[in-house]
Amino acid sequence: MDEWTYNLDQGIQINVVYTDFEKAFDKVPHQDLISKFEAYNLNILLLWIQDFLCNRKQRVINGTYSQWYRVDSGIPQGSILGPLLFLIYINDLPNVTQNTDTRIFLYADDAKIYRRITCVEDSQCLQRVIDKVKQWCDEWLLPLNVSKCNVMSFTSKINLDTSYCIRNKDRKHTIQKVDSIKDLGILFDTRLNFKDHIQEKINKAYNMIGLLKRNFIHVDCNTFILLYKALVRPHVEYVNSVWSPYKKCDIEQIEKIQRRATKLVISLQKIAIQGTSTPSKFIHTKI
Repeated sequence: MDEWTYNLDQGIQINVVYTDFEKAFDKVPHQDLISKFEAYNLNILLLWIQDFLCNRKQRVINGTYSQWYRVDSGIPQGSILGPLLFLIYINDLPNVTQNTDTRIFLYADDAKIYRRITCVEDSQCLQRVIDKVKQWCDEWLLPLNVSKCNVMSFTSKINLDTSYCIRNKDRKHTIQKVDSIKDLGILFDTRLNFKDHIQEKINKAYNMIGLLKRNFIHVDCNTFILLYKALVRPHVEYVNSVWSPYKKCDIEQIEKIQRRATKLVISLQKIAIQGTSTPSKFIHTKI
């Protein structure tokens, strides 16, 4: 975010390609994963990992039992080791961007590739990195889900008309260009003002307030604080260091959430009517 906003202030366009692996945890070949352990000199864990992954079998139960079949790929999901093993498997993927100005970030089975775009050559360099990523995926048998791959341009000006594709044998799949995308629960827009994200979080918070109003008729201060902290406030606090509003109108809209929520407490309504204090100020220190 620091890098993106800095370039945005300089009037420089940033193109980001969001990729997605197809059934990532089910496609990891066991033998290739073991070879990664050997390459990282994790021989002390090799026999343990082999025993954990290899020689697994499965069958289908549908009234009757099918035959047993060997499971030569896939990481057991729901286990503590599962995500760690997958991260070890794709840990060398960022190496494809070496000696380039293109960067790649990984999170679970998602990867985003981005680069500053100042001319056509920059866009072509980004396309070459995409080709290298596709080559890595083919080599390590981890295909990309083309339908879930998107490209987005962050810019404060009229952006350069660029398009990217994923080459699959003799076919080229154009990556869909979008104006907004959800990344780790945050809705990003092309200008990074997060207006749509803020509005979405406000709507979710109001929905939770309505849920509380319908299910809790009489609420005292202590109960309200517990419910508000557990069900309402997380929606307007999640990763707020990234999208924290700076416009007065957005700040006021978020502040209205707490003022409306405190109206659920009858005792605070009486205090407000008597004019001793406003409900939100009365309970602000505890919230």
